[in-house]
Amino acid sequence: MFERIVFATDGSEHARKAQAIAKELAQIHKAKLFVVHAYPSLSDFLGFKEYSSIATHRIVNAHKVLDAAMEAFTSDGMEAEAELLEGPTAEAILRVAETRNADLIILGARGLGTLSGLVLGSVSQKVLQHATCPVLVAH
Repeated sequence: MFERIVFATDGSEHARKAQAIAKELAQIHKAKLFVVHAYPSLSDFLGFKEYSSIATHRIVNAHKVLDAAMEAFTSDGMEAEAELLEGPTAEAILRVAETRNADLIILGARGLGTLSGLVLGSVSQKVLQHATCPVLVAH
């Protein structure tokens, strides 16, 4: 039923729950898995003397999040393709889903943002509203 699954992660608890679901569904359906992580845009810091260290810090942290998710899949012999993008998270997820012709997007209900009391985070809400394929939100 599912052939191409996009799993979005930010390393949060909800993302780890979504990761377990993505792994199981990809195995059951023998689906191609695309693991997406987006980090905040660096363009706001252009011109600052600290730009280089800020950029390095964000990119290193982004790779850590993506690498941890990839390890969870590839350690069991699964094939997964990593997608590391800069910019708004929801837009990045939607862009990868469209580009890769995904038939399912899986993500956590809330991420690492500060508004933890919300039922759904702003990223998951935006993905739900704009996705052209089914979206599974893990809570």
